[in-house]
Amino acid sequence: MKKLLTVVATAALTLSLVSPTQAATGVIDEKLGVPIVVYGANLTAEQKQTVQKALDVTGDDAVEEITVSGADLVNYISDGNPKARMFSSAKITQRDGGEGLTIDIVTPSNITQITSEVYASAMLTAGIEDALVEVAAPNPVTGHSALVGIYKAYEVSTGEKLDTERTDVANDELNIATQITEATGIDDAKVAELLTSIKQQIAELNPATREDVEQIVSEQLANFKIELSEADRQLLVDLMDRISNLNIDFDQWSQQLSDLSKDIEEKFGSFITENEGFWQSVKDFFTNLVDTVKGWFN
Repeated sequence: MKKLLTVVATAALTLSLVSPTQAATGVIDEKLGVPIVVYGANLTAEQKQTVQKALDVTGDDAVEEITVSGADLVNYISDGNPKARMFSSAKITQRDGGEGLTIDIVTPSNITQITSEVYASAMLTAGIEDALVEVAAPNPVTGHSALVGIYKAYEVSTGEKLDTERTDVANDELNIATQITEATGIDDAKVAELLTSIKQQIAELNPATREDVEQIVSEQLANFKIELSEADRQLLVDLMDRISNLNIDFDQWSQQLSDLSKDIEEKFGSFITENEGFWQSVKDFFTNLVDTVKGWFN
């Protein structure tokens, strides 16, 4: 089953399942160009074939194929490791302005930490919009490096240069979202909703000082009934303070974030808030089941 999230700036969002034929019609778009497929540089030939199958890429497809490596990592993330091993891959199909951003994790069992909601929030921070983004990996990975491939593919697809300050902040957002999820045990969709809500308040209120940002963070943590350690709380304040100082069209961003927040809340809201223990038990059950089945073949 695929994880898919659509973020549209001017209309209500939808979270749904799609079939491969919906994502690829086989018709070449002469206006926006062919899809860009970016492969992690450390994929073996067999793993690359697995990724191609997941992304529905065949030899007959009209696509542009590129590779992302650790050397690309340092172009978008200030403290990136140029020797980093890259396995996550992605396909980006450019869309007309206003159609929105769609994130489709086509190998959800292999992207272990980053959800479509978190990807969507981080991509908006980085300045990516109006594209279908499909993410895949041949084996279990956290999913963090996929964002670098998405940046590179988006630049190739659009011919636009992303603001490196924004991409660096977006990467920090992924890391902090993961850290909060692991530290608190809170569902990652709820963490994504928290981050989106804080950013929406920043976009609407335009805080002038770090103290103003801290007040927004404190209010939203209270609204979501989330308690963080002082260290994690300061990391979140630092992140949001950086976001408040980015060169962003906050009027447009506010609407995009509002749509994203509504979509997450409508799709997951009451179940996340009221049944966190239940969903964790379901997750643990299937994790244990997979481990058991693997053991049969060892």
